[in-house]
Amino acid sequence: MPVSPQYRPAPVVTVLGTDYYDPVAPARFPQHRLRFRNQRWAERVGLEALDAAEWEQHFATFAPLPDNLTEPLALRYHGHQFRSYNPQLGDGRGFLYAQLRDAGDARLLDLGTKGSGQTPWSRDGDGRLTLKGGVREVLATEMLEALGVYTSKSFSLFETGEMLFRGDEPSPTRSSVLVRLSHSHVRFGSFQRYAYLGERPQLAALLDYAVQHYYPALAEPHVANTPVAFLREVGRRSAQLCASWMMAGFVHGVLNTDNMNITGESFDYGPYRFLPTYDPDFTAAYFDHHGLYAFGRQPAIVQWNLEQLAKALSHLSPRPGLEEALQSFEVEFEGALIARLLARFGLASRGPDEDAALGSATFEFLAKSHVGYEQFFFDWYGGATSVDRALAGSAADTYSGARFTALRRLFDDYAPLAPERLATAYYQRPRPCTLLIDEIEAIWDAIAARDDWSLFAAKLEAIGEMRAAAAAD
Repeated sequence: MPVSPQYRPAPVVTVLGTDYYDPVAPARFPQHRLRFRNQRWAERVGLEALDAAEWEQHFATFAPLPDNLTEPLALRYHGHQFRSYNPQLGDGRGFLYAQLRDAGDARLLDLGTKGSGQTPWSRDGDGRLTLKGGVREVLATEMLEALGVYTSKSFSLFETGEMLFRGDEPSPTRSSVLVRLSHSHVRFGSFQRYAYLGERPQLAALLDYAVQHYYPALAEPHVANTPVAFLREVGRRSAQLCASWMMAGFVHGVLNTDNMNITGESFDYGPYRFLPTYDPDFTAAYFDHHGLYAFGRQPAIVQWNLEQLAKALSHLSPRPGLEEALQSFEVEFEGALIARLLARFGLASRGPDEDAALGSATFEFLAKSHVGYEQFFFDWYGGATSVDRALAGSAADTYSGARFTALRRLFDDYAPLAPERLATAYYQRPRPCTLLIDEIEAIWDAIAARDDWSLFAAKLEAIGEMRAAAAAD
């Protein structure tokens, strides 16, 4: 197999022992039709030289990668789903396939699957993924990465030739298997499971594993209370993640504790949505009847999920220290939100008070104007530098009134960080790249009705332009 020197296998999960996972066999599919290959990230992890047959061998039939896990592992965990505890979870249609090091920064990365067949945790499920679900996840991860959200990466998507039956979409429908590249398989629910079972030694071993591979600084002698320090760091990263969702206008939809991991990385995209316009009550999942996971409630939900992690860690450390660590979440989130706001505008900070005033004016305008969420940040990237461009654009009529005037005056006091980005191809477009639900449905309709992948390819190209603009310095 032609791996490059960038390929650095690191199959370390086995140190946790067989109580953490179940060895499983991947499903065998009648077809393997490649629909997406993430060559950018393949280069980053040393797998870019795989030819088509080799890619299929490893990411459709799951032959082991060199010097890596010898068999797939379905991981065990619990979690709160819509705030109800469920001890019957675990990888029900996926598994951990391989672990390796990021050639860029030496992070431990996982290759995991979705739709790869039944496991001991499938319950009554078939262990499969619809092709629509795979397409939606590719689009989500590509868009979120372009918007600067710390997200798992869709690494590979194969259509598998089976016809699946689902109660929430027209059936029979086409099937797929997805491979994700992600930073950590350790979920909040991984800790909850050991706490629920009263398995304190395994809980301590999981914490040691997490510190060694994801938070090595916490192993230094000066760290007096590792569980507390760990919770504080996970809380900090979770606050940053939540702030990035909010500034991306993203609604995850199912923020259960098993859908949050310890590295502050976003993953597992089911009924997600992007905001058409700013609306704190906007809900993604059709089954979220009470709006528990609505856009504006995401910070409170993330904080609640951290509280459940703290309860699990209380088996290793007294509660007062853990509760103190939790109290830092709101401050961390508020700071991260302002930092993300400035990043979306491409503006340099002027100080806490001035930046807070900019944030207040921005959200007041967005709430009242009903301007397209992505359109607004596209128009005003660079602040006052973009005034002529914004006032000549498609949303120009919304940029008026007292609230906008107050915001416009604040822009004048801010210096742009990277005005050269306005010369990129992305900012020559009349409108921004968006990923609203009607666009996703149109992409899928073309695939389902005519096997027409052109809209999918065009959207990925537009997202690529957005990503390139964000990277231009």
